[in-house]
Amino acid sequence: MPDYGRPIEFGIFLEPAAASFATILETIELIDELGYDWIGIQDHPYNRAQLDTMTLIAMGLARTRQVGFFPDVATLSLRPPAMLANQAATLDLLGNGRFELGLGSGAYWDAIVAMGGPRRSPGEAWASLDEAIDILRAAFDGARSVSHDGQIYQIHGWRPGPAPAHRIGIWLGVYGPRALGLTGRKADGWVPSLAYVPPVAARAAMEKIDAAAVASERNPADIRRVYNIWGGFTDAPPVPIDETSGEFSGAPDAWIAFLTHLATSVGFDTFVLGVPPDPALLRTIAIEIVPSVRKAVGQIRAESNSNA
Repeated sequence: MPDYGRPIEFGIFLEPAAASFATILETIELIDELGYDWIGIQDHPYNRAQLDTMTLIAMGLARTRQVGFFPDVATLSLRPPAMLANQAATLDLLGNGRFELGLGSGAYWDAIVAMGGPRRSPGEAWASLDEAIDILRAAFDGARSVSHDGQIYQIHGWRPGPAPAHRIGIWLGVYGPRALGLTGRKADGWVPSLAYVPPVAARAAMEKIDAAAVASERNPADIRRVYNIWGGFTDAPPVPIDETSGEFSGAPDAWIAFLTHLATSVGFDTFVLGVPPDPALLRTIAIEIVPSVRKAVGQIRAESNSNA
């Protein structure tokens, strides 16, 4: 199922650099003005040069009217699930339903340990995500009381609240086979990055997600596919799409062709672009690339449906 038929959405990836917080806030306001769907904000709490992601999202929600926010992705090993549930629900409530939860177990274990967090084996990291999803979902879905006695987390009679404004999605930023299976079984979205998962690898990963979803009697099309893409804009003529590459750059026409291909042939529906926070570039993407990709995808889907 290379195209899941979901609406095509666009966002911008932001690094929460403390030294340029004023520019970041201005950029957030511009992204909202330009009609982007999402802002994804990196979460590395142990990086002394970065702002706290959840606090920045709160500021961003207060300064915008329509754009959605998500941590890209939250470091679970430093954000216990019960506290994370409270943070997420509060942000969603204050933002009128504009928050989703990108989530990962953690990766930079020396830095995590230095900050007082645990050092988890791959198996423990997987178990932490598996258990956290159950705890978070119970809280988001209005459980009056939550108890959980797991390998990683023990919760006894916790009463979650406040209630979020909408059913918050849990999007996993994961790559391993077991975690991909977990995505298919329990998560609402998958958030890989082009640099780590080029399109050819993404195809194989989606097959694992879909198989797990079907085995759990879920519709694979219900799982959002978000692609973080760092790339450049040049005047070079278009070249054939290389699905093995973790990099991409080109003129707007090349970007339109690439993103359309990722939507209709690979299966991604949401593109979060890591580009410099240059106002002119953000306007070019919003005015030239976003509508062109949506139009091209719509035409391909219409032709496919007419030939079915």
